[in-house]
Amino acid sequence: MSLRMFRVISTAIVALALTQPAAFAHDQIGVAGGLFSGLLHPVTGIDHLIAMVAVGIWGAQLGAPAIWVLPITFPLVMAIGGVLGVLRIPLPMPEVVIAVSALVLGVAVATRLRLSFPVAAVIVAVFAVFHGHAHGAELPGSANPMAYGVGFVTATGLLHLGGIAIGTLTRWPAGERVIQGLGAGIAGLGCYFLAQGLGAIA
Repeated sequence: MSLRMFRVISTAIVALALTQPAAFAHDQIGVAGGLFSGLLHPVTGIDHLIAMVAVGIWGAQLGAPAIWVLPITFPLVMAIGGVLGVLRIPLPMPEVVIAVSALVLGVAVATRLRLSFPVAAVIVAVFAVFHGHAHGAELPGSANPMAYGVGFVTATGLLHLGGIAIGTLTRWPAGERVIQGLGAGIAGLGCYFLAQGLGAIA
C-alpha cells in the first residue's frame, strides 16, 4: 500500500466524520433509515472511529491469525454489547472505557505491542462490548433495531478493513514511522477523551 493510498483512506475517514452532522439532520425512518443510521453511527464519534481503525492496524501488525480474527471478533462481540445497550442494561463508566480503548489500542499500535493472540483477542472483545453498548444505547427511536444493528456492525467491519490496509504500510521503513505516529495520535486522542470522561464523572 502506497503513501498516496494511505492519504486517500485517511481523507475519506476524516470526511465521513466531518459530514456526520448533516447526515443526522433528518430522522431516519424504517428499515432503510435504520440501516443508513447504523452505517453512519460508527463514524459520528471520533472516539469510536479511531478505536475501530486501531484494531485493524494492530491486527495487521500482529499478523496471522490476528489480522483477520481480531477484526471479526470486534463486530461480533460488539453486537452483543449493542443488545445490552438496547435493553438498557447498564455497564460501568462506558464512556471512560471507550476512551481507555482508544488510548490502549493507540499505544499498542505506536509501540507495535506483541501479545499472544488469546490475550489480544480478550482485550479487543472487552472493548467491543462497551463500544457496542454505546451504539445500542443511542439507537434512534425511529430506526429499525435490526437494520440499525446490521448497519453499525457492517460499518465497523469496513473501518477495520481500512485499518488493515493502513497497517500494510509497515512493509516499508517510512510506513512504519507513519504507523507509529498514527498510533501516538490515537493514544493522544484517547487521553483527551479519557480526561473528558473523568471530568464528567467528577
